[in-house]
Amino acid sequence: MITLPLIHKRTLSTWLILGCSVLTLAGCSDETSVISSATPETVPVTTTVSPTPATQQPATPTVEAQLPFKFPLTGLPADHEVKTRPYMVMVENAPQARPQTGLDQADIVYEILAEGEITRFVSVFQSQPASVIGPVRSIRPYFVEIGDALDAIIVHAGWSQDAMDMMAGRNLAHLDEVYGDGAYYWRSTDRKPPHNLYTSVDKMKKGAEARKFRTEWNGPLLTFAKAGQGKLTGAAVHYIQIPYLMGYFASYDYDAAGGVYKRSMEGKPHLDKETGKQLQTKNLLVLESKHQIIDKEGRRIVDVFGPNKGMIFQEGMSQAITWERKNGMLRAYANDGQEVPLLPGNTWVQIVPEGTKLKVE
Repeated sequence: MITLPLIHKRTLSTWLILGCSVLTLAGCSDETSVISSATPETVPVTTTVSPTPATQQPATPTVEAQLPFKFPLTGLPADHEVKTRPYMVMVENAPQARPQTGLDQADIVYEILAEGEITRFVSVFQSQPASVIGPVRSIRPYFVEIGDALDAIIVHAGWSQDAMDMMAGRNLAHLDEVYGDGAYYWRSTDRKPPHNLYTSVDKMKKGAEARKFRTEWNGPLLTFAKAGQGKLTGAAVHYIQIPYLMGYFASYDYDAAGGVYKRSMEGKPHLDKETGKQLQTKNLLVLESKHQIIDKEGRRIVDVFGPNKGMIFQEGMSQAITWERKNGMLRAYANDGQEVPLLPGNTWVQIVPEGTKLKVE
């Protein structure tokens, strides 16, 4: 089990230079957390619980708490049973495509390396009717594997030949803007092609209807924490920096007021283009995976099956895990083999090469 220290908030310039703790996912042992001698002294955390007055009445349940159903991919309350297939949209992350639109309304987002030493977002939509999503780009085989396991309708603009062969061989439901499905996308005028292609849940729904795709979902069930279930067993973590390649990195800061991690890219808040709001997540998973470059264009094979090591972060706490794809999902498991449940809300999954070192505070 990895134990992460609780460290003072970043306030001193000397600590900014020297004081980051470094976590190596590959180790998952006591030797993987290294603290600089310049790290500020750790302090204990104490919690004061105020007594409840005897006259205090129980809180009235909110309308949401009284709703009879749950959204399958977030565990949040719903007013109807959701059986429709999700849409999995490939969203670009090249500098020309930033800021993106619609990722704030995705139930699950996977960030994974593509070629060109940059990541791509695999964004999954089921609970929210996002009206703008993109920019949309092409698909790769390991992205197809995620969409197939989710029983999602796969939405993309182009493909590698291996990805197309996989989709054709498995007869997967997909909408491809490049070959025949352009009516379900549009090009914006404020960016240059190919970084200006967008879609929406409404357009994807129309495309699925036109192509006569199956509408009822046969996807996996996620495991969500029940009320009062225990917190993660590791150290408190309020900042995570995740390096990829060529200097690109993503990071998350914990917002205690909202109980979420707020996302940044290359040190700047990652904002939605339409709303201007910073992206955030209730559940953050960082999963170590085997990566292999297979051609001169830099295309990769990325393992999305496991098992391998990783970390999960929820509500300011951390826990070392083993991850594995079981029953259609990349799931987190504790040392005792029990699945670590998600908290109701959205989820971001960072898939990184083996040996990636995280900076945490």
